[in-house]
Amino acid sequence: MNQARSPLVWGLVLITLGALFLLQSLGIVGSVMAPLWVLIFALGGGVFLYFFWTDRAGRWWAVIPGLALIGIASVIALGELWPRADALGGALFLAALSLAFWAVYLTRREQWWAIIPGGALATLALVAALDTIRLPIDTGGIFLLGLGATFLLLALINTTQGRMKWALIPAGVLIVLGLVVTFESARMLPVMGPLM
Repeated sequence: MNQARSPLVWGLVLITLGALFLLQSLGIVGSVMAPLWVLIFALGGGVFLYFFWTDRAGRWWAVIPGLALIGIASVIALGELWPRADALGGALFLAALSLAFWAVYLTRREQWWAIIPGGALATLALVAALDTIRLPIDTGGIFLLGLGATFLLLALINTTQGRMKWALIPAGVLIVLGLVVTFESARMLPVMGPLM
């Protein structure tokens, strides 16, 4: 694309999106908007994923907004196709973001830092999904266990800088705290049951 035309194209894109938001908020275009937003977000995500796929070494970052936009499109589509699954939308979006960071690590092993947000977001996705089914257990303990497992994984893999032995400290602390919270909530379950 010509460098002089680039600001004009982006300006037109922003004006078009603003007009669509205005028409939607005024109720002029209602039922057509959800599939249109799915298409817009999916196409935007596809563009970023194309940039990532064609130059994974130089544009590794493009997978993060790409999968984030695909995640938003998936949440909108899920809400339209299965309205009762709205509560799973957050878990789906967090899983898409987690997948993006895992893709960064798997395509460029020197980017070991991506394991931390990848594992944290996967844990948050699991906790969000479990909260929708209302398990009689404290998901805070599961969250701590998931974070601990993330740091344990980081300590066990070989990176370009060697093993990350420092990660054993937060892994151990988080796993112990997660076990305490999980067992404490499970122990209190028989006592809390009659009160609920």
